[in-house]
Amino acid sequence: MSRALSQETSNYLQFTPAADVDYGTLCNYILLDAIRMGGSDIHIEPRGTTLVIRVRVDGKLKVLDYLPIEHHAKITGRFKIMCDIPTYEIGMPVDGRASTIPEMGRVTLRVSIFPLDEGEKIVIRVFDPSSRTFDLETLGFTPTVRDQFVNLLGRPGGLILLTGPTGSGKTTAIYAALSWLIEQHGDEISISTVEDPIEIPMEHLSQSQLAVHKGFTYPVALRSLLRQDPQVIMIGEIRDADTASIAVQASLTGHLVISTIHAGSTTGVYTRLLNMGIEPYLLCSSVIGILGMRLVRLNCSFCAAPYEPEANLIERLPQEVLEAAEFRRGLGCNHCEFGGYEGRKGIVEMLIPNVELRDAVMAKKPESELQQIALNAGMETLWEHGIRRVLAGECTYEDVMSTVIDDVL
Repeated sequence: MSRALSQETSNYLQFTPAADVDYGTLCNYILLDAIRMGGSDIHIEPRGTTLVIRVRVDGKLKVLDYLPIEHHAKITGRFKIMCDIPTYEIGMPVDGRASTIPEMGRVTLRVSIFPLDEGEKIVIRVFDPSSRTFDLETLGFTPTVRDQFVNLLGRPGGLILLTGPTGSGKTTAIYAALSWLIEQHGDEISISTVEDPIEIPMEHLSQSQLAVHKGFTYPVALRSLLRQDPQVIMIGEIRDADTASIAVQASLTGHLVISTIHAGSTTGVYTRLLNMGIEPYLLCSSVIGILGMRLVRLNCSFCAAPYEPEANLIERLPQEVLEAAEFRRGLGCNHCEFGGYEGRKGIVEMLIPNVELRDAVMAKKPESELQQIALNAGMETLWEHGIRRVLAGECTYEDVMSTVIDDVL
């Protein structure tokens, strides 16, 4: 087994006798290594005689280190202590939050511990404000989508929804939207958020953290929040019918509501909300825009070179596209640690409901018909935006295919 990416972790264990290992220090080094790699998640998993530590970077898991299994219990115990989780709680899933040491900046952690046959697996979500830029210009929006999004943010009321899988950039886009509102209005606007968890503390926002174990849920928080005189309300996620209903009602009573919701597509958001029991006429009156998002890996600018995709993929593209295409991919170099990629960027689609679409929602038309109406109105799909990035040499055809495969099939 090769140890490729770890720095502090390997060095510490290499020069420290097993009996003298300080597990607070060791866990800090694991976190430092992950943060320096730009990791979003850390996986610590027992496998036989080995403890495997992997870090998700740009959407892909990379091995950070392989440690002897005897470190497992103490590492697990240390992360439980950091999250105020009793160390004797074994065999049941537990979750917690923690802050890192000051040397790591304002990084916060969301820790999930899950029991396996071989022991407890730890997954840590890393929230590092310094690694994110909350600027609409850096999100990868096309000029058209950027202008549409800003126009929606300027509305006095309505419901703006962002959809996409976990890790598709929704939260970053929402914080960028809130930052834009603050930049435009300063202290003349009242913005309140209800989040689970608060990922990025921001000035000029009234941010609230859910406490489900105390009964402080999204519906409870939102009902009370409406008495706090907010102009803009950000809801971390619409998960259930009660939250959806309050979000819709708030948007109809003079509040701009921004939230995320999991759905297969932008038009699928309507289906999801209808299945939650929201009346069609309420959706037609409240929803002013739906933004679908994905992230694709960018080719390394130092080693990107022309290449030829597989023939079965090429067949999916029109001839006129192929004639103008120059496919590129990163070959791997020191700059990108021989991975061929450097960072990620968004591909997006913006659905602005028109009269025809609202009529179709009122009639509860199937999702396929809603999609066709949106396309007829000029919506550029995730697939089309992704192909434009491919043709510009920014990313590989294969990466776009794997990211938006549901839009292609």
